[in-house]
Amino acid sequence: MNKVKTIFFVKLFLLFSITIQFAYSQQSQSTELYEWLKSIEGIEVKTLEPDSVYSEVYEIMVTQPVDHFSHDSKTFKQQIFISHVDKQGPMVIDMDGYSVNNRKLELSRILRANQLVVEHRYFGESMPDSLEWQYMTVRQAAADHHRIIELFKQFYTGKWISTGISKGGQTAMIHRRFYPNDVDVTVPYVAPLNFSAEDKRVDEFLKNVSTQECRDRVKEFQRLALKKRNEILPLFKKEIEEKSFTYNFVGEAAFEYVVLEYGFAYWQWSSGDCSLIPDSTAEIDSIFEHLKSNSPFSYFSDEDITNFAPFFYQAYTEMGYYAYDIEPFEDLLKYANGKTPFFIPKNVSVSFDPEVMKDINHFIQCEADNFIFIYGENDPWTATSVCLSGRTNSIKMVHPGGSHRTRIRHFSNEEKEIIYSKLEEWLGIKIGRNF
Repeated sequence: MNKVKTIFFVKLFLLFSITIQFAYSQQSQSTELYEWLKSIEGIEVKTLEPDSVYSEVYEIMVTQPVDHFSHDSKTFKQQIFISHVDKQGPMVIDMDGYSVNNRKLELSRILRANQLVVEHRYFGESMPDSLEWQYMTVRQAAADHHRIIELFKQFYTGKWISTGISKGGQTAMIHRRFYPNDVDVTVPYVAPLNFSAEDKRVDEFLKNVSTQECRDRVKEFQRLALKKRNEILPLFKKEIEEKSFTYNFVGEAAFEYVVLEYGFAYWQWSSGDCSLIPDSTAEIDSIFEHLKSNSPFSYFSDEDITNFAPFFYQAYTEMGYYAYDIEPFEDLLKYANGKTPFFIPKNVSVSFDPEVMKDINHFIQCEADNFIFIYGENDPWTATSVCLSGRTNSIKMVHPGGSHRTRIRHFSNEEKEIIYSKLEEWLGIKIGRNF
């Protein structure tokens, strides 16, 4: 009898779920937004289930030219997610620097806004049939976003806010350089503005971040890990076998690069509580776990290097990166020289053009109004953060002790008020205070 009841209720539940999904699908297909989307040539629309905030959510693949400046360019499909509240309300567009999944944006919550989450060209689902690297440029990416904004402005009539985190923040800054009137406000989070493929400002930052005591603990941990390599390597090899990581690009230097990266990654992601860093009295398992938690072994794996090849191509041609200062560890290194040519896509010739970021910097200092730059004090990417000249109305907010995870919600109420007030002034809307 219990088995019969169970089967009955399972069938009833499945019938109910199918009915709800069908009703939801029918409702979605009758909305003004859905009908408008379906009327646009060159896009594919997939209905997703909304939540309590958004009445409609769609995954969209929009056709883009690989080369925006050629009349006979090949095309590719670029993935975007749209979450709808009100066609007359503000629209937040997240110009992500990588592949994406749909997610709620902090600014969308603050502004009670519609949102677009846009995947970057050459990542995830937004890949051309062949990777012609000469078209993986900041100028082409900016044109991608311009076309998307032009398209959705045909439907949405409110104010526009562009944003992005890290490389996405760079992307948002760069887009405004080429299309300054596309949006009303830009809020880049933790976005560097690098001037070379090995920007030395990162080294100087790491020599001065936080306190001398904490800097010493970070450096001593790196030396400790290298000194104890014979004890750590078996644990390292076991871990990478379990995760199926391979290191053909980096070779025997993989472990050493993980240790070198720790000096950057610790400050990028940690809380900054250096009392948690193991010292020479710690058990080898504690040393290993701390290293694994703060400098992911995947970063130098073949899989990650391959997946992030478009990022590294941009880093070594236009957007800049960093190398490692090996001087404090030279006596303990066997393979690593601090350079990272293994990140560059195979069989691709790269040359860094410093004029690209110089041009962006000039725009930021002299013309970029209505920007709110968000940074964390201890984040190494703050080493290459924007420098405002006072010639624009833009502001730069640095969260004390903050990391690469810094968001508006982490600031004090007084600092949040500065940010909220600027958004209200520039957007002409009233924002609720939920401090």
